[in-house]
Amino acid sequence: MTECTAEQLEFHALGRRVVTGRFDGGAISSDGGALLLREVEAKTRIVARMARQFTDHRDPAAIEHSVRELIGQRILGLALGYEDLNDHDRLRHDPLLAAAVGKRDPEGRERLREQDRGKALASSSTLNRLELTPADADAKARYKKIVADPAGLDALLVDCFLDAHDTALQTIWLDLDATDDPVHGNQQGRLFHGYYAHYCYLPLY
Repeated sequence: MTECTAEQLEFHALGRRVVTGRFDGGAISSDGGALLLREVEAKTRIVARMARQFTDHRDPAAIEHSVRELIGQRILGLALGYEDLNDHDRLRHDPLLAAAVGKRDPEGRERLREQDRGKALASSSTLNRLELTPADADAKARYKKIVADPAGLDALLVDCFLDAHDTALQTIWLDLDATDDPVHGNQQGRLFHGYYAHYCYLPLY
């Protein structure tokens, strides 16, 4: 039988730098920028303010992820480049992201169900229910019970913009633009765009 006792691996040096592989790092994340975003949230409270634009019809006794934590997880994920909800099935294990979101138990050791322990954050299906709750949902709805107030969210964006300026602006120009969303097949509605040099959808923002 092979017996492995090495505590670290030695690799070729990089110039004068020693390169080693160790196995005692514990829980590691590659998304250190989340901590900077956490500082931005601590000063601006944008995520907390956004959470107030939702009505939560869930049973309080069964809630493990607050609306603020769910929104924070989704927004931080987007800011870190994780566009797809299914990315969160892996990200929910990341203690650094959980700390940035504000989870008191960033390693998920105290989750109610044993199968969820070690996963401090919400799964993609939970975030999906947050994003797709219909406007008329209430406490009787089966799964989707967190209702957004679209007018409140629109007003919040304006408030956040105004908060970023010391004095009120006399004129605001809105330059609406489009950007490419590349496609990789023969989907209906695709077009070739010379500037982007590929086939894409071209949504207007």
